Amino acid sequence: MIKIALLNDYQRVAMGLAPWEELSPRATVQAFHDHQVDADALVERLADYDVVMAMRERTPFPRTLLERLPKLKLIASAGMRNAAIDMEAATELGIVVCGTAGGLRPTMELSWGLIFAITRRIALEHQAMREGAWQAGPLGVTLEGRTLGLAGLGNIGAQMAEVARAFRMDVTAWSEHLTDERAAECGARRVSREELLRGADIVSIHLRLSGRTRDLFGASDLALMKPTAYLINTSRGPIVTEQALIEALRAGKIAGAGLDVYDEEPLPADHPLRSLDNVVLTPHTGYVTEEVYGAFYRETLENIQSWLDGEPQRVIDPAVLPRARRPQA
Repeated sequence: MIKIALLNDYQRVAMGLAPWEELSPRATVQAFHDHQVDADALVERLADYDVVMAMRERTPFPRTLLERLPKLKLIASAGMRNAAIDMEAATELGIVVCGTAGGLRPTMELSWGLIFAITRRIALEHQAMREGAWQAGPLGVTLEGRTLGLAGLGNIGAQMAEVARAFRMDVTAWSEHLTDERAAECGARRVSREELLRGADIVSIHLRLSGRTRDLFGASDLALMKPTAYLINTSRGPIVTEQALIEALRAGKIAGAGLDVYDEEPLPADHPLRSLDNVVLTPHTGYVTEEVYGAFYRETLENIQSWLDGEPQRVIDPAVLPRARRPQA
């Protein structure tokens, strides 16, 4: 019988969001609710599993791990991109990697939630109210008339610009290959990276993490921002040099930040970001909604069923198929 592991089910919702019983009697399903970082412990946990569902990029699957899991035949990833999986190694080892549809609008919505929370001091006022105070925090700021600077104008960036226009904000945008035409199409004005940082009241990052974007915003870049400006990051933590951001926040070089992503996830309990009062933090929940998770788990079930039937679907890298480890139900 095939054994299936669902990883990083933090909220303990995986078993209820898809009809896993449809896999019986061909397979059994086990959800794991913690985050395992130790490689040896992870190998011990997954050694007997034929299929693993990776919830986005929470658990890395480098070559060194995949080579120690000879029973693994299928990685079912949530989403169609997963930088945490060594696709070359998976291909060589004959492991099929399938994905699911993703949800972009929830990430945009959370980005605006962070903007509202940090500019209107919602988290501070909430905590003050719980402690018996009334209008205890510093004054918030109005969005109308301010400038939203978008680092990245892909699908999510374009959605951000659409909402910004509803708030009567000016929108500037930068990315390496952005054109004037694309910017105008999204209701934004293309500027240089330096102009974006100098002119924006809110800088919101919507870029993919790559060799070019890692540490794209370091100390010298943050120094260009207004002391009244805010940084929002719902993309990937390493795009911003974390220590430089902490120092800028501590020194008041920028007014604050709204963060959903970090260099290390889960964020350690003693991390300095947790102690700063000019930061609003969320635990990488840009895509974590009932609707998106429902789609992730239902489509993962479909992917596993198709693979068991010998016709895998939503394969991320078709080159995997000719050498794939076959299911043995």
